[in-house]
Amino acid sequence: MDAFLAEAVPALSRSRLKALILAGAVRDAAGGVWGDPAAKVAEGLAFTVAVPAPVAAEPQPQAIPLSIVHEDDWIVVVDKPAGLVVHPAAGNPDGTLVNALLAHCGPSLSGIGGVARPGIVHRLDKDTSGLLVAAKTEAAHHHLTAQFADRSLSREYLAVVRGCPMPTEGTVDAPIARHPRDRQRMAVVTGGKPAVTHYRLVRRVGVASLVDCRLETGRTHQIRVHLAQIGHPVIGDRVYGRAPRMADPEAIRAFPRQALHAARLKLRHPADDAPRIFEAPLPDDIRELIKDLSTDA
Repeated sequence: MDAFLAEAVPALSRSRLKALILAGAVRDAAGGVWGDPAAKVAEGLAFTVAVPAPVAAEPQPQAIPLSIVHEDDWIVVVDKPAGLVVHPAAGNPDGTLVNALLAHCGPSLSGIGGVARPGIVHRLDKDTSGLLVAAKTEAAHHHLTAQFADRSLSREYLAVVRGCPMPTEGTVDAPIARHPRDRQRMAVVTGGKPAVTHYRLVRRVGVASLVDCRLETGRTHQIRVHLAQIGHPVIGDRVYGRAPRMADPEAIRAFPRQALHAARLKLRHPADDAPRIFEAPLPDDIRELIKDLSTDA
């Protein structure tokens, strides 16, 4: 049952569906409850999954140090460190960027949807560092959301990848969706959501390369999936790359996270619609990785 529903309802993870089955939320056409995730299903059966409304999160302000790149009455731009989760969720109920922004911004948050909270319009993976913008007002939130929708907001990333892409500049245009067998991962899937990444070699660094990536779309794990798809996964990516081997330089074997950094953010400011560009230098760990790889060459 849980495997069948995972295929039929791709918006929900298999673990989430299993929990719903156990909670009695799955019924057949006759109204009978199917409460066993391992139950066998047969062709011709129809099921209804009753998904309850999500419980409203109530994150509390927490004094977590932040690197603020820019702040005004409308927006705040943060250089997020690797290891910091953006949103509270199962497994990370607090200690997130949202908790930190609630403490940092305090009374300057005028409210998003009637709640005094920062308006997060895009995310970065926990182990990706770099720039993230959040709205402080309802109007700013709408303005930024519209820019993401019409793709006028530009994001550029720097990544250290295995090998050297050939050609050294190009575009990966490959649709992305949940992996058909592993629902915790994304993959290039026929019929998935359109996803476009433009890449450019910045320079070789030993057995690796520093690559600039510009997102045209914003799918989950897009850069990591696309770079792996062309055979040059991000170093340190244990999900989409291959595990380090003894033949790899020590710098690669020891690097603890994906070497991916959101380095440049271009947007139109909600106050006057004027273009603004924000930049964040590579963090120390990626700089050290590049140095060590260059030395090993």
